[in-house]
Amino acid sequence: MTYTLPNDYYIDYHKLIMDNYSVIIEHVTKIYTTGKIKIKALDDITFRLKRGEFLAIVGPSGSGKSSLLNILGTIDTPSKGKIFIEGRSILRMTRNEIAKFRNKNLGFVFQSYNLITSLDAKTNVMLPLMTGSVPKNVREERAKSLLKELGLGTKLNMKPMQLSGGEQQRVAIARALVNSPSLILADEPTGNLDSKTGLGIIKLLHKISKESNVTIIMITHNMETTRYCDKIIKLRDGKAEKLKW
Repeated sequence: MTYTLPNDYYIDYHKLIMDNYSVIIEHVTKIYTTGKIKIKALDDITFRLKRGEFLAIVGPSGSGKSSLLNILGTIDTPSKGKIFIEGRSILRMTRNEIAKFRNKNLGFVFQSYNLITSLDAKTNVMLPLMTGSVPKNVREERAKSLLKELGLGTKLNMKPMQLSGGEQQRVAIARALVNSPSLILADEPTGNLDSKTGLGIIKLLHKISKESNVTIIMITHNMETTRYCDKIIKLRDGKAEKLKW
């Protein structure tokens, strides 16, 4: 596939993409304006990730972690900067293109699982496939296969309230994987779990990144969970410091 990029780009993004970079963030800044007050949530953030790398973003509350994750998830846009995910310039897409790209290429894992309590595990996992033209039997088979792979083969028909916190998070991870995304964004995925269960979730994400070649970006307050990450960025007052690179 050939990517056409503007002539004024001073970095050869095409070469970076061909060199297996999955995520390219260049000089991203985000400024929120309330009346006459301007708040710089992100200040000149730059980093690149290759496919299959597992990045942890750490930092205190208000450091810019959520702002960065929202921008990476195409939910928000930066005030300035450049963003490429899997060779696509996110900031040059139309709203419809972004929606299709998000559904096909991004998977999301949340602290609170965000499962629909009235649906069983299998149906929760199938949800991202229901917006496309994937046949029902294919949706069901893919959901069953993922849940079995994540150790939930005997709990396909159980609803979230019948599952433990760790099991609910594994259902959420299966849901994030069902579209075979290139990038998973995890927002405090162990925040509601005890330390042992949380460590199991981190090990699972690490395994997915390496065996399935999926890039993972995780926000966390818990430095203990970062030992399985390839890279660590610390945000403070919107600025980034690379702790492990």
